[in-house]
Amino acid sequence: MTVKSLKSALSSAAVLALGALALTACQPGTNGAAAGTSPSTAASAPASAPASGGSGVTPVSAPSSPSANHGGGGTGGTTGGSGGSGGGDATSDSYAYKHPCSPQQLSIHVTTRAGAPSQRVIAVRNSGARSCGLSYYPLVSLDKSQAPDGATAVKPLVPGGLGGPPAFPVYAGRTAYAVIDLDPSGATSGTVAGINELNVLADGDHMPNADTLNFPLGSGALVLKPKLGLYESSVADAVSSMQSANTQL
Repeated sequence: MTVKSLKSALSSAAVLALGALALTACQPGTNGAAAGTSPSTAASAPASAPASGGSGVTPVSAPSSPSANHGGGGTGGTTGGSGGSGGGDATSDSYAYKHPCSPQQLSIHVTTRAGAPSQRVIAVRNSGARSCGLSYYPLVSLDKSQAPDGATAVKPLVPGGLGGPPAFPVYAGRTAYAVIDLDPSGATSGTVAGINELNVLADGDHMPNADTLNFPLGSGALVLKPKLGLYESSVADAVSSMQSANTQL
């Protein structure tokens, strides 16, 4: 072979080798990434979570517990037990001690105790939205309805040895009871004649006399050395308290 033929053959071989190399560079590699691309950047990155306040979904905050609001500003209405529109103040002793009951938030009823005709149950209901405080017992007197000056009024004995306030808390929607026995001895002679009215002031420590309510006893009521108990949460406890009355009002 001549020198010229040898050079021609070598040039053709070089061209074929370069072509093969170029084709190999354009094909996918064994690691699945395109040529010149790192495998770690070839995979799709997950979408980042939206920032709060952005166009994505914002997590919803849990509502505050109703019992967390112990302050004022609640709406009116009757509540019972715990909670209610008064929040924690509806059943709070400390709130009651600082907030005496007003006549406007109370309803008062007097009934004859079943099986005890000489006894009257004084029921004082807190119809407000928050607890409030009452004195230890209602301010009570027995009188003739036609005697406006109170000169003939009879006042009951009450339990003695009481401390100062705070006295009796009554929760929102709850009732305080006090029991008076008009004639604890059951005597039919020596009774005060003409007594036919029971006068009740729910809280003698904070309410003016003008808020006194009058309840008829009916004709023939026998009154002799009456006894009045403290406010209690049940009629049975109020009866027990009345029986321990030993101090004259």
